[in-house]
Amino acid sequence: MAALAMPALGNGGDVRLMNAVALVIAAGTVVALLGAAAVWLARTPWFEIRSIELEGELTRNSINTIRANAAPQLKGNFFSVDLQRSREAFESVPWVRHAVVRRVWPDRLLVRLDEHRAAALWQGDERGDRLVNQQGEVFEANVGDVEDEALPMFSGPEGSSGTMLRLYQRLTPVLEPLKLSIDSLHLSGRGSWRVVLDSGATLELGRGSDDEVTARVSRFVATLPQLAVRFRQQPLEKADLRHTDGYAVKLRGVTTPTIPPGAPAAPKKN
Repeated sequence: MAALAMPALGNGGDVRLMNAVALVIAAGTVVALLGAAAVWLARTPWFEIRSIELEGELTRNSINTIRANAAPQLKGNFFSVDLQRSREAFESVPWVRHAVVRRVWPDRLLVRLDEHRAAALWQGDERGDRLVNQQGEVFEANVGDVEDEALPMFSGPEGSSGTMLRLYQRLTPVLEPLKLSIDSLHLSGRGSWRVVLDSGATLELGRGSDDEVTARVSRFVATLPQLAVRFRQQPLEKADLRHTDGYAVKLRGVTTPTIPPGAPAAPKKN
């Protein structure tokens, strides 16, 4: 009986082995077919990208310029196009800050674009002049596009543009009572601030936090009219606000000592 049972057990093992081999072959065939289908889909012209739709407020670019600059960089069809590389292609277009690209069945790409909004010029060194957007980011674009706009000039260490924009936004309303605006803002490598006003006057603001620097300028703005009256409205040329107990100013034709904040105006002569 044992001799008769052994062949039966052997036949059963062969059947299981054959079934396993068949499953492996079938799985391999399915994978090969899927691979062939993927290759076919990647090459077939039936699913070419035939339309690119743009969303977003475009002020620096037109739909034609966006398509002309980005479309030649797009590779593949609806299934094979690389969305990450497509996004980079659209973001390489001047003035485009951010792009979101998605597929729309069966042959379209929908692209949402956000453009840079210039807030200041950035004075570089070997890379030339660039721009600062409203998020405080430095970006490259044609500076000539904004030559008719009254943008301030920022100069400072690389990576400081965001800090400079924040201080500029704080100082702008502080200077409004004097009807002055900032023409350029400079930050030294040691963290010292200097402002050139649209009148040509220079303000040395020194170092410190935004609150400290803003407080110095606020005291200066509050007391400068008194000083102007004292010296017969002579135009301001320079002010040094780095003094602890006040500031020193140079008016056109007049140099003053350090003036304590809040100093009373001299009595008028009859």
